[in-house]
This record gives sequence, structure tokens and C-alpha cells, in this order.
Amino acid sequence: MNKPKIREYRYERKFRVEDLDVAQVRMLIKRHPNIFYTPYPPRYINNLYLDAPNMDNYHDNIAGAADRHKVRIRWYGDLLGEIKKPVLEFKVKDGLVGAKYSYPFPAFSFDADFSQKGFQKLIENADLPNDVRWQLRGMSVVLCNRYYRWYYVTKDEKYRVTVDKEMRYYHIRQAGNHFRHYFLDPKAIVVELKYARELDPYADRISGFFPFIVTRNSKYITGIEQVYL
Repeated sequence: MNKPKIREYRYERKFRVEDLDVAQVRMLIKRHPNIFYTPYPPRYINNLYLDAPNMDNYHDNIAGAADRHKVRIRWYGDLLGEIKKPVLEFKVKDGLVGAKYSYPFPAFSFDADFSQKGFQKLIENADLPNDVRWQLRGMSVVLCNRYYRWYYVTKDEKYRVTVDKEMRYYHIRQAGNHFRHYFLDPKAIVVELKYARELDPYADRISGFFPFIVTRNSKYITGIEQVYL
């Protein structure tokens, strides 16, 4: 049975930028006095978000509950086709800090034949702990989102920054998903500063250089509100 890959609790400061273009944002990061470098090339990220029938995770995040969760399947590269190495992720927030638990997930086809029924069969056959499988049985895929991400990290590897653009959101139906219609957030750029909990007293030295305002920004909430409400 697969054991979870655990990322310890850390802070994530998010900035939604609409008055600069992505080239200007990236230039600001490159000019930062703490010297960020690019650890690997940018890439597309794809997510399928799961939630309960009454949308518990969505409502908890809207309410700002101290203890809140998000469940998603993530992969990189092409949106459609055979997804060979997807990862199941549980994002857990405790106040202002969050952790992530990850499990390998079975390969599947993401195309017009994708359905909730077929996805539940994947869950039943997945090499997952019984409690995780039981939790997923009561959930459905409610949203797909996709965006392009750049990665930066300081030389001492204590602080990471990501820059996201081209946020797209797709409504996921029970069956018959053609993925032709989506909401595109054309102007928004999301910048995230990530670091370990013990580094928070010093994080202002990093964030203070940026002319951005910290915001509550959740791609899941944005997507649900754009394609459902």
C-alpha cells in the first residue's frame, strides 16, 4: 500500500496581481536582493478538485474556517489524453499555515469519455489506505483548472516563489465532458511566497520588496464561483 508523501506545515502568502504583466512580475523577482534562481523550467499544471455533494470544502474555505481542506488530483503537461502519473493531494489548512499529503494515483484517460462513475472505479482499484478510499467514495469531481507556472527559489532554498497565469476553469459534469467551454481569468497573475513556519518572523524581508498586496486567493473558490454561480 502506498504511503503518503508529506509536506510539513508551511506559510503561503498569496498576491493577486492585475496591474502588471507577467514579464514585469518576473523581472521584480529576478531583481530581488535575496537573489532568486529558477530551479526548473515553467510548466502547465492541471487539477481536478473533489468535493462532497453539499460542497463542504468550498463552504469551509468561503467561511475562512480555521481547519479546512481541499482534495485534488494533479498532473503536469497536457490537459487531455492519457494521464500517466497523476497524484492525489490533500491540502490541509490550520489557520494561516498548511500541509500537503500526497499519494500516487492510477493512470486514467481525461477526455470526452471521462465520467464520475468511471472515476469512482479508479478509486476502488487504487492502491490507497482504506480510510482515504472511504473518504473519496463520498466525493465527486466538481472542477478542473489549468494554469502556467514559473518557479523561483532563494539561494539558501528557504523561500520559494511561484508565478501563475492563464488560469482556466472547467465545469465537470457526471458524463459527457467535452472541455470546450471554460472560464479564462485573462488578466490575473497569482504570486505565492512559500516558506517553513519557523521562518515567518523574517518573511517580511522577502515580501516587503514586492509592490503587491497580500490577498486571500483560492483557485478552487474562484473556479467554483465562475463556472457554477
